[in-house]
Amino acid sequence: MVQVIGTIVFGAVIGLIARLLIPGKESYGWVITTIIGVLGALVGYWLWGLLGGGDTFGIDVIRWAISIAAAIVLSFAYSAVTRKKSKVD
Repeated sequence: MVQVIGTIVFGAVIGLIARLLIPGKESYGWVITTIIGVLGALVGYWLWGLLGGGDTFGIDVIRWAISIAAAIVLSFAYSAVTRKKSKVD
């Protein structure tokens, strides 16, 4: 249970950092930001494992950077999918 709560908190931080790095205003709230952050964190951990990174004791800057980058990509994807299309007459 502690790992789940830690992942949610970590994901919220990752999502917030990713959102701050994206230029412009995003049209979604903190729940979507947290979900995108959690997914970014999971993708970041997965990619870190594929690259041969292991568990570290302390803050792993590379894993954080990969997680933030993944959250930014997911944020752009979410915005692209949910963007309202304007009518061109």
